[in-house]
Amino acid sequence: MNISAMQGRTRAWMVLSLLVFLAVLSLLIACVVGSVALSFSEIYGAVRELVAGTTSTMAATLVDLRLSRALSAFVTGGTLALAGVMMQALLRNPLAEPYVLGVSGGAAVGALGAMLLFSMTWMVDVAAFGGAIAISILLYVFAQRDLRGTSNTDGNAPLLLLTGVILASGCSALVALMLSIAPDNRLRGMVFWLIGDLSGTQFRWLPWIVLAGALVFSTRAARAINVIALHAEAASTLGINVGKYRIGLFLCAALLTASGVSNAGSIGFVGLIVPHACRFVLGPDHRLLLPAATLVGGAFLVLADTLARSIVAPQQLPVGVITALIGVPVFLLQLHQLRKRG
Repeated sequence: MNISAMQGRTRAWMVLSLLVFLAVLSLLIACVVGSVALSFSEIYGAVRELVAGTTSTMAATLVDLRLSRALSAFVTGGTLALAGVMMQALLRNPLAEPYVLGVSGGAAVGALGAMLLFSMTWMVDVAAFGGAIAISILLYVFAQRDLRGTSNTDGNAPLLLLTGVILASGCSALVALMLSIAPDNRLRGMVFWLIGDLSGTQFRWLPWIVLAGALVFSTRAARAINVIALHAEAASTLGINVGKYRIGLFLCAALLTASGVSNAGSIGFVGLIVPHACRFVLGPDHRLLLPAATLVGGAFLVLADTLARSIVAPQQLPVGVITALIGVPVFLLQLHQLRKRG
């Protein structure tokens, strides 16, 4: 191994170690901050109670609730950021995001339909996940030649993108229809879900399993993704099965989007600004970009949700509003910096 490769690996480990520390710090801040503030000594005592399996004090109860919500926020943010990196590599378009292919629209149709017809929370999650998977299957059926092919010179997978836009438009029409006929007592919850809300989430293992599986696949394929993202037409001449990796990226990104949206609703900008920010600071190497974006996306959404539930406490704001208010100026600043570099 040459010196430059060793230096690159050392830098990557240092960056990831720092990001892990910041991720843990964001979870700690989420436990401390709220309508009832807790000191670090109370946090320590509460954690000891939770480890022992008891919640006899108010601090332990608050930490239990806040930590569960923060972990849900972290896995959702990490999921959306990782899906964003994959979509941008798949479509070779820096403006791509997890919602660009209409998968979130399918989740919205399923979730709002369940809210309209049923009252059980678990039905909403199942319906959202099912709707997202249904749209993903339709996308694959209509655009599988585009996914398998390697000859498109613009590299933007035009048929896949066009199919996603059309399906998203159809889903938007169904969403508008359901909102127009929804009773008043359910309309507020439906709107909050569309904006993106973590107030009703509970800790579940499935989103973590989905995130871990997609992260393992993407990091193992990171070298091939680097070549495909930059030189898709030449990748096949280097022995890379471009079609296989494109299908893998599409399936992982669709599954991640379905998991994230069914967990917390349509939270915008995380899958767009976090990959941009990480690529701007760390460079385009997906071996570092993929895990870094996952950690940054998770920490970002934890802090945004902490702000959403504490800025006007005891009232809680939808976290999607906070991510949009932060995301718009940050994205414009990134574009300005890119123009200056250019």
